[in-house]
Amino acid sequence: MSDGNIRVTAYMSDVRVLEYLDPQARSPFAAWFEELNAVASAKVAAALYQLTVGNCSNVKGVGAGVFERKIDIGPGYRVYFGKDGDRLVILLGGSTKQRQQQAIETAKERWADYRRRKSSKKT
Repeated sequence: MSDGNIRVTAYMSDVRVLEYLDPQARSPFAAWFEELNAVASAKVAAALYQLTVGNCSNVKGVGAGVFERKIDIGPGYRVYFGKDGDRLVILLGGSTKQRQQQAIETAKERWADYRRRKSSKKT
């Protein structure tokens, strides 16, 4: 699109989505994801793709720098993540609505651990 003076080009965001690894190099998100059925895993994968292109619909902050992406199927799945800058998402875990509050607290602990270990590597 152009008006003669400027040219507007649409582009997709290039957000990277990575998994948090605990001190034993295990991914809590992967452990949760592997237990999902085929339909749920497809919906979660689609939600993660939406994050990579900058679509943050159904995302809300839950405190301490942690965000929740709600996926309205079955028991109401949630994916928890932190944002490390504008272009990096760190997956912290997942849950259903039923286990939401405990999952939020666990995600906050993981996010604090991620940030602590990241800052200790800089020094």
